[in-house]
Amino acid sequence: VQIVESGGGLVQPGGSLRLSCAASGFTLDYYTIGWFRQAPGKEREGISCISRSSDSTYYVDSVKGRFTISRDNAKNTVYLQMNSLKPEDTAVYYCAADRLFTIQAMCLVASPTHHEYWGQGTQVTVSS
Repeated sequence: VQIVESGGGLVQPGGSLRLSCAASGFTLDYYTIGWFRQAPGKEREGISCISRSSDSTYYVDSVKGRFTISRDNAKNTVYLQMNSLKPEDTAVYYCAADRLFTIQAMCLVASPTHHEYWGQGTQVTVSS
């Protein structure tokens, strides 16, 4: 049972990346999913969350209009499309799954000791 993030890398400012969060050993259908990030020397923060049925999404102000979260339950995968990337988006990006949290609460609770499943993270570096 695990979550695996992928899609990170080095990109120039203004560029785009699409992160994937794939689950194995369990079905994401029943889980609220959140994307979190942690920059060096900073606390982990929730940046975007999506409800089980995709009818509700949440974005932190710093990524609104640039990032889009989506899920494909048939593929058991959640995505984070990141456009217009900025150097301040540089961080390790994590995906988490939880059955009990609403999307707003999911994104507000970023401690790695919370939420049922966490991935290992994928590095995103935005630099020229």
